Amino acid sequence: MPEFERLALVVSDTDKARAAEAQFRELFDWVPLDKAQAAVVLGGDGFMLHTLHAMLDSRRIVPVYGVNLGTVGFLMNRNRAPERLLSRIGKSREHWIDPLEMEAVTQDGARHMHCAINEVSLLRETRQTAKIRVAVNDTVRIEELVCDGVLVSTPAGSTAYNLSASGPILPLDSNLLALTPISPFRPRRWRGAILPDRYTIDLTVKEPEKRPVSAVADQKEVREVAEVRVRVSSGCRLTLLFDPGHTLDERIVAEQFAV
Repeated sequence: MPEFERLALVVSDTDKARAAEAQFRELFDWVPLDKAQAAVVLGGDGFMLHTLHAMLDSRRIVPVYGVNLGTVGFLMNRNRAPERLLSRIGKSREHWIDPLEMEAVTQDGARHMHCAINEVSLLRETRQTAKIRVAVNDTVRIEELVCDGVLVSTPAGSTAYNLSASGPILPLDSNLLALTPISPFRPRRWRGAILPDRYTIDLTVKEPEKRPVSAVADQKEVREVAEVRVRVSSGCRLTLLFDPGHTLDERIVAEQFAV
């Protein structure tokens, strides 16, 4: 059961979140994020991802309890009984997310490093279909994947872009990654792979000048890439706090029965 004496309040700039902010401000003597033991985030999934990325960039990582004031709220808790917020945080359960690390090399040789909480995706930049070589642990598995793109998803991101591309839903504690093609043309019967998260995935763009491809780590894009390496980042584990009975792993299981 987590116990925190110093909490920070992080608020989205949406009208709904700002309207709720005043009530939450009265509940606790909040501290700045750089002095907090944990953070309460008011907003939706997009703002939660933004907050987590800001923590990764600053290397100031603390547990986060989200209050849903957005739409879906997959990474959030329900907005109920604000006056019981501290009690709810005290009874919350911890769930961990290990982000992906993307190392992208562009056609001019520049290297770019970004982290992704949901997925790393390669996407064609023009009307020309992309051609991508797929290697896993330095072994080429597909010499030429002809497609609109390909993505590598964490379990936390498996119900997002990965699911819309017909990828598998992964349990949060599965220690797996989903490698999913986006609108594949060749090979026709390949629908992706499920890999242990200790594996390294290398994606090489073939004919990059004729068929330019961009790489996206969540919302951070690198254009005209030549090759991309994806692996689980070490030492950047994120902690999300969830109310009992509304945990992320239960939501991932429930999504598999959604009709």
